[in-house]
Amino acid sequence: MKNHEISESLDTTDVTFRALLHTLGLFKRVMEPHFATFGISGAQWGVLMILYRSMTEGLPSLRLRDIGERLLIRPPSVTGVINRLQRSGLVAIQTSPADFRAKEVKLTAAGLGLIERTKYAHRAKIKAIFGVLSPDEQAQLHQMLGRIGSHLEKMEQ
Repeated sequence: MKNHEISESLDTTDVTFRALLHTLGLFKRVMEPHFATFGISGAQWGVLMILYRSMTEGLPSLRLRDIGERLLIRPPSVTGVINRLQRSGLVAIQTSPADFRAKEVKLTAAGLGLIERTKYAHRAKIKAIFGVLSPDEQAQLHQMLGRIGSHLEKMEQ
C-alpha cells in the first residue's frame, strides 16, 4: 500500500468518526429536552425502559449490576440514576433475597404509569428522527451499527 492510500484511508476513518460523534452530540441535544418534558433525563429513561422490558419478560426486578451491564455504564453511575428515580418515586430499591449484598430495583406504579403515558410520544420522536432515512436505509444503518458493536465487543475482551 502506498503512503497516499494509507493517508486517504485514515482520513476517511477520521471523518467518519467525527461525523458519528457530531451526530451523537446532536442526538443528545434533541433528546434531552424531549425527556425533560417528562421530568426525567435520558439516562433515567434508559433505566426505566430496561426495567419495563424486564418486567414484560417476567423479571419484576433487576440487580443494579445487571442494569449497568445492559446500559453499558459503571455501577457508580447506575446508582446515581437509580437514586434519583427512587427520590421521584418511579422505582423501588430492595435488598436481594438471594444475595444480601446486592440491591434489586423494580418499577413502581408511578414509574410504570410514566412509561405508559410517554411511550407513544417517545416512539413518535424516534420515528421523526429516523424518518429522514428510508426503511431500507434504516435497516442498513442497523446492520452497520450491529457490525461495529460486535467488533467493539470483541476488542473489549
